[in-house]
Amino acid sequence: MASETPALQPIRPSRRLRLLGDDQLAGLRAASLEILDEVGFHCPSEVALGIFTDHGARIDREARVVRLPPDLVLEAMSRAPRFYTMGARSAAHDIVLDGTAMYVATDGCGVATIDAVSRERRTSTERDVADMARVADHLSSVGFYWPIVSAQDHPATAPLHELRASFASTVKHVQSETVMGEPTARYAIEMARVIAGDEATLRTRPPLSLLVCAIAPLAQDRDGLESALAFAAAGLPVGFMSMATAGSTAPASIGGTIALGDAEIIAALTLIQLAYPGAPVFHSLMPGVMHPRSGAYLATTWEGEAAYAAGVEVAHHWGVPTLAGVFGTDAQVPGWEAAAAAPVALTLCALLGAETGSGMGLLDGCTVLYPEQLLLDTDIYHRVRVNLAGLDTSREALAVDVIRSVGPRGHFLAERHTSEGLRRLALSDLTEQLDAGGAYRDPLEVARERVRWILDNHHPEPLDDARDAELNRILQAAEGELA
Repeated sequence: MASETPALQPIRPSRRLRLLGDDQLAGLRAASLEILDEVGFHCPSEVALGIFTDHGARIDREARVVRLPPDLVLEAMSRAPRFYTMGARSAAHDIVLDGTAMYVATDGCGVATIDAVSRERRTSTERDVADMARVADHLSSVGFYWPIVSAQDHPATAPLHELRASFASTVKHVQSETVMGEPTARYAIEMARVIAGDEATLRTRPPLSLLVCAIAPLAQDRDGLESALAFAAAGLPVGFMSMATAGSTAPASIGGTIALGDAEIIAALTLIQLAYPGAPVFHSLMPGVMHPRSGAYLATTWEGEAAYAAGVEVAHHWGVPTLAGVFGTDAQVPGWEAAAAAPVALTLCALLGAETGSGMGLLDGCTVLYPEQLLLDTDIYHRVRVNLAGLDTSREALAVDVIRSVGPRGHFLAERHTSEGLRRLALSDLTEQLDAGGAYRDPLEVARERVRWILDNHHPEPLDDARDAELNRILQAAEGELA
């Protein structure tokens, strides 16, 4: 029997902040335009090079370096839509990117799983993708689903198996970060068309979107660009991410890293707008920092969190939505380190107006799935959501009449206002759980228990037989061509 998927609970801040001044944003944009005009970027895709050539970019064919005049970039970016909808299999779970709320996704593309039952570490599989899609479907904190780990039991067609498992196991929007290359993109788009039901719905309520990573410093991935062009042609949202690392693949300053990363993103977004003006796109700046002694990649340094937040304002300055960096952590196991940074980045990005973010559920540099971490991150999400919603100062909430009725040295236990108010009180379902002796239970234990309960009891609305069969047919065709 199908279970009901809870309504989404996005973060709706009652106030907004600014991190960067107008002069700082203008300076960052000017730096990106200068980099694109004078330094350029490597573009290995002949398809993309042809589009850039047709629109007046300066091309060094031998080096495959593209330089974009500022006017060309500004004109192209002016066509990108500021707002649009990311659809879902269930219309009630569509995400409307209108600037009023922030929706957060799971992290994605992990390579290892801590088994929810045996607690053993193993290689991730398609079954893990499906199981965690069901867990994500049950959580009102998860606005859309990234296939959280990779389907390594299907190496040649892993991205498509991840999509098949995701579409079948959640009614929410699915965003892929592994569909690379035009042939794979073609099958992914065909799957999305099956879920949408018709061409008009595919374009107005697209159930699938794509994220592509640039290659720092200042390079693009051929297959990434060509899959993005295919998605844009079909009307599916496409975003580009920079993960430039300060000190190694970017300058050893946060400002320089932001400028370089922004240039990488804008180069790709310009391509999409040149090819398909008005195509829905988004901007995602998630830089890291190189450890100065070990050379290791660090995702959650003190200054790095501000860089994620700055990326939100940079995206909006260009006039496009953003996918913000939240929850990503260097912690290797659930615990203090994993929880310490998440509220800062999430709060900053939400207050700055981020439309979407991702990063829930993975640890160890976004590579290892601890299923309970998704529940722990959900607890942090709701703490931020409740506090950013603001304070109710209505006459009823101020309760002056109740205070007058109780008076000095009384108590409020017998008041109807108390019983009604306590029922509305938002409490953690991890940290306020009592054992038989009245002591608070270990939240880690509770989180693991809840994951197992969800997997045993939550079964989202299944695909109908016709769509299920069609997805299987597409997978079989893809296996024949790509494997």
